Formats: sequence, structure tokens, C-alpha cells
Amino acid sequence: MPIYEYECKKCGHQMEALQRMSDDALKDCPECQAPALKKLISAAGFRLSGSGWYETDFKSGQKKNLVAQDSKAGTSGAGADASANKSKATNAAKSASK
Repeated sequence: MPIYEYECKKCGHQMEALQRMSDDALKDCPECQAPALKKLISAAGFRLSGSGWYETDFKSGQKKNLVAQDSKAGTSGAGADASANKSKATNAAKSASK
């Protein structure tokens, strides 16, 4: 659930509220009890990272192009190693059956 920021237009009190996106905006100020709360616009307080996000998200400098660097070096990770091992095993099986 997102955290919303509110400010009372009457007394200036600021607060945060943990609410569902489908909840109605708060109206009554807890300090002065006036129906003068206004929802503020603020930046999100979380970072999207981990598996499932784009390779270049939240990276800087040389770390941004890890996939491109692997391609230039001639390696493309575990997939290439697995394919090479599978080919070797297939060739060995063919030789043994002759």
C-alpha cells in the first residue's frame, strides 16, 4: 500500500497516511479537526530492483552495459557453457556408437 502525504490548509499540519489506492482521500485534520486536508504530490519512496527489471535500471558507469561487454568478450553466460557442453556430449555419443 502506498504512503500518501497530506497537509492541512487551515493549520499547516503535515502528515503521512498508509492507504489503499482505492481509499478515499482523508479530509479531516487530526490536529485542528477542520475538513481541510489536501493530498500532496511527492516522490515514491521505493526502488524497483532485483530479478525481472531491466539490466540498465539503477546502474551507473561501466555497470550499465554488462550484457554488451559479455558479448564483445565472446561469452554470453551460463547458456553458452551449457550449449558447448551439450555439443561435446552429443559428439562423444556419436563417436562411441560408431
